[in-house]
Amino acid sequence: MTSKERMTISQPEDVLGFIPHVLGYWPADSLVAITMQGNTLGATLRVDLPASGSRSILPLFAARVRDYLAADERADGVLLAVFTDAGWQDGTLLERNMPLLAELQEVLGGGPCVREAWFVGSEYWRSAYCTDAECCPAPGRPVEQIRDSRLNAEMVYRGSNVAAPLFTGMPRGADPRSRGALDSEERHLLQMLRRWRSRRSLDAVLELWCRVLDGPGAPLTPELLGFLRASLRVPAWRDAVAVMAAAGTAAARGGAEAFGYFTATDDEPPLDIPDLAGAGEAAGSETAGPETAGAETAGATDEDAGPLSYGDVLLGLRPDIPDWPRMERLETVLFGLRDAGGGEALAAILTLQGWIHWCKGSGSFAHGHFVRADAEQPGYRLAELLGEVVRRGTICGWARRREAAWRKFGGTAA
Repeated sequence: MTSKERMTISQPEDVLGFIPHVLGYWPADSLVAITMQGNTLGATLRVDLPASGSRSILPLFAARVRDYLAADERADGVLLAVFTDAGWQDGTLLERNMPLLAELQEVLGGGPCVREAWFVGSEYWRSAYCTDAECCPAPGRPVEQIRDSRLNAEMVYRGSNVAAPLFTGMPRGADPRSRGALDSEERHLLQMLRRWRSRRSLDAVLELWCRVLDGPGAPLTPELLGFLRASLRVPAWRDAVAVMAAAGTAAARGGAEAFGYFTATDDEPPLDIPDLAGAGEAAGSETAGPETAGAETAGATDEDAGPLSYGDVLLGLRPDIPDWPRMERLETVLFGLRDAGGGEALAAILTLQGWIHWCKGSGSFAHGHFVRADAEQPGYRLAELLGEVVRRGTICGWARRREAAWRKFGGTAA
């Protein structure tokens, strides 16, 4: 969809059908808030519902939602949707959820007003404020009306698909290349652990990752699969790959230098780097800039990248605008590495995928990845840290700013 295209929303079913496409999945146990600027939809926020029966925390929860929505300074209204399966059959839906909506109405009274609110379950949906039994019969209207809405059909026509539930039967070792990849992974890891503090080794690893991400689609041979998976088992290199994707190679190098990673000499032989058939020689060069206008480019100097700490990038505080196209290519490559095996490498892969989802503003997907990473490698530190960030309701710095936020669709909805 081009920036000039608009989609017209005329029914509640259209709004509710739009939400899963914006998030990328059908939410559960969630509050979704959409700001409005006149008759145009603005930013979308999804947060986990507060624990059942915890009415004492509703004021704090509502204040947190208000603070998030304040990022859209032009908003003059907000639409609310509570996605829950609790209370439909026993008739307690309103009793369970109206106190939350009342608290939100009161807190938002000094800002964007609540224009409408709905409850959405797996089988039914209804307006929160409708008292007309003909319009909103008990327990509600069939949710198929949302799935069959005109706007949902238009989104599907435009190529949008709502994702399936996370991790339904993730295969392990299903890739026929997995045996060779695991052998390669262990072999490369041995030399990496001896040289991970070497500047030359990090440069070689980042150059290979750049060529994989920016090349024309080199095949992931078992040898290459193993090398890439092994590199993610070195925490400093795993973080450097994430920073490189978002902020450029110079930022990854400069951040490693500032953190004091480089203590080893480069007297040892260089890393055994796999051949990369089909990738352009210049794909990872420092002259190749990202595709996102305004991002700090891969060609930035170390002086430019110096102020960018790894923490700043991982929290979405710097650069001003990340390289979204390269981050999405990283997400694709990581998906290709998942099925080769489990263990620490899979935990690293899931954690980075969760981080990308969080950067895009999808806390539920991020949380699911972090939980799965911890289950794969109990105590996996980065998954624990980022999981705590998500549980606290923290929104990625890029997702907070309209000019920096990832956009699944261009254009507007009205």
